Amino acid sequence: MAKKETKTENLTLTIEEKLKSLYRLQLIDSEIDRIKITRGELPLEVRDLEDEIAGLETRVTNLENEVSQLDSQISARENGKKEAEALIKKYTDQQNNVRNNREYDSLSKEIEFQNLEIELCDKKIKEHKADIETKNVLIEESRTKFEERSKDLEVKKAELDTIIAETQKDEEKLNKQREDIAAVIEPRLLYAYSRIRNNVLNKLAVVSIERDACGGCFNKIPPQRQLDIKSSRKIIPCEYC
Repeated sequence: MAKKETKTENLTLTIEEKLKSLYRLQLIDSEIDRIKITRGELPLEVRDLEDEIAGLETRVTNLENEVSQLDSQISARENGKKEAEALIKKYTDQQNNVRNNREYDSLSKEIEFQNLEIELCDKKIKEHKADIETKNVLIEESRTKFEERSKDLEVKKAELDTIIAETQKDEEKLNKQREDIAAVIEPRLLYAYSRIRNNVLNKLAVVSIERDACGGCFNKIPPQRQLDIKSSRKIIPCEYC
């Protein structure tokens, strides 16, 4: 029943009543905007800190995974060294039982190759350990930054919560009033109102004439146009803004 009555009311509203409803809506929205302005940049600062903290968490996780992978590579290289050392011992023992120089030279080449493998393993182990040391420093720096930003976030959230608590009742009351007024405005006008508000910096979609000028852009309005506006026979858009 309520919806049917609202539709009927929309159809029976005069142009003047529609204008007054839009103007009341503008006053309420402006008051809600004022409340949001009192919060300043805090909502953005809180969001930025939350994003930065999430980024630091991801960075620490990625670095720790990289360190784990390097540890695995070091273990693999150390196992490779042990295998090479075992082969060197094996080939050295075999050299004592060779029957000719060809076999001896072949074993010598195998021993030389395994020594090169050990040198390569030592080089890679050294590089991996250096990488781990660098990444551990980055992890520590990121964790320190994470703690600092977390403390900053707590402070900013506390400030924002305080401001919201102080204005919450007023904002809820205004939002309720806004819903009631918006319900009696036809969708076409409401859409146009919202579109204009979203496209202008001052968020003013419905304004009065002030000193023969538009209260939104302050451009002069011709006398004949002012008479048309005062007659309230139709809703007139500003030709400038």
